[in-house]
Amino acid sequence: MVRKPAGAGRRAGESGTREAILASARRSFYELGYDRTSVRGIAQAAGVDPALVIHFYGSKQQLFVRVVELPFVPAEVLPRILEGQSSHVGARLARFFLGVLETEESRLRIIGLVRSAASEPEAALMVRELISRELFVPLIEGLGSADAPLRASLIGAQVVGLVMARYIVAVEPIASIESDVLERILAPAFQRLLVGTLDSANDATPS
Repeated sequence: MVRKPAGAGRRAGESGTREAILASARRSFYELGYDRTSVRGIAQAAGVDPALVIHFYGSKQQLFVRVVELPFVPAEVLPRILEGQSSHVGARLARFFLGVLETEESRLRIIGLVRSAASEPEAALMVRELISRELFVPLIEGLGSADAPLRASLIGAQVVGLVMARYIVAVEPIASIESDVLERILAPAFQRLLVGTLDSANDATPS
C-alpha cells in the first residue's frame, strides 16, 4: 500500500475548513450585520468548533476585516469614472453606483456592509475606511480636487444614506423611485462634492 506524504491530508482539510469559515462569516455579516454575528454562529454554520474560528482568524473583528470587500474592483472602476470631462463626473459616479445597486449580488453585498456599519461603531470605521481608501480618495485625487478626505467622507455618507433609505429602511418615495430619476437627482450632489467649492452652495465647477 502506498503511503500518502505526511501532512498532505491535513493541509487539504485545513484549507477547506478555512474556506468554510470565511464563507459562513461572509454570509452572516452580510445577512445579520456585525453586531448580531457571533463566532459561535459562524462556527455552527461552517460545521466546525468555535475554537477553530479563533485559531485561524483570532477574533470576530479580524474575521470581519478579512471577509469585508467591495463588489467591484476599484482599480478597474476608477478609469471609467475619470474618463471624460470633469463637468460630468458626478453623473458618471451616480450611474456607476446605481448600476452596482441594481445588480442583486452586488446590492446584497453593499447592503451587508452598510448593515454591519450601522450596528457597530467598530465595523462602521472599517467599512468607511475601506470605501474611502479604495475608491473615493483615489477618485478625488485623480480629479485634482483639494480636501480629498473630507470630500470622500461626504460622498460616502451620501452613498450609505441612500442604501439605508432605499434598500434597508425602504423610505418612500426613495425606495420606489426609478433609477434613472434618482441618477439625475444624485448627479449634481456628487458633482459638487467631487469638484465643486465646498463653501459655496451654488458652485459645482472644478476647483
